[in-house]
Amino acid sequence: MTWFLIATSLIGTREITGPQHNPTILAWARKLGAKLLGISITDDETPWCATFAAHCISEAGLTPPPIAVRASSWAEWGANLRADRLAPGAILVFQRPGGGHVGFYVGEDATTYHVLDGNQSNAVTITRIAKGRCVARRWPRGKPVLGSPVWMTSTGTISKDEA
Repeated sequence: MTWFLIATSLIGTREITGPQHNPTILAWARKLGAKLLGISITDDETPWCATFAAHCISEAGLTPPPIAVRASSWAEWGANLRADRLAPGAILVFQRPGGGHVGFYVGEDATTYHVLDGNQSNAVTITRIAKGRCVARRWPRGKPVLGSPVWMTSTGTISKDEA
């Protein structure tokens, strides 16, 4: 689960408010390239949750999905994972008004997944997202699922729109 260790090491990375842009976020986009992402990203105002996921997956030596900048592209990536087989590092894809969102499974409580994601409050954070919004649970094809569901306390606000 190298990709998940990479993701956790980036918690706290955030956008720069105003005309400046975080060089770390831009470096992810530059290294991945416009061909893989599906667009050329030149600022940290462009939704970057899927760019963050693609960076972590790519740095772990895995191939992200085509048009990796779209959260919805991750819904078909890798292998399907049943909810009762989730483990830290699983890719979770969510619906939201006007688009989608993608992040990594950290744990869950009765009604929400705890998700390590990029572009949540303009940063890499862990947030709670309603389970009912989850449209896909994925794992890298050919990689063994290491771990099992992690139950956590249900504290903190629940995200309703990750843009």
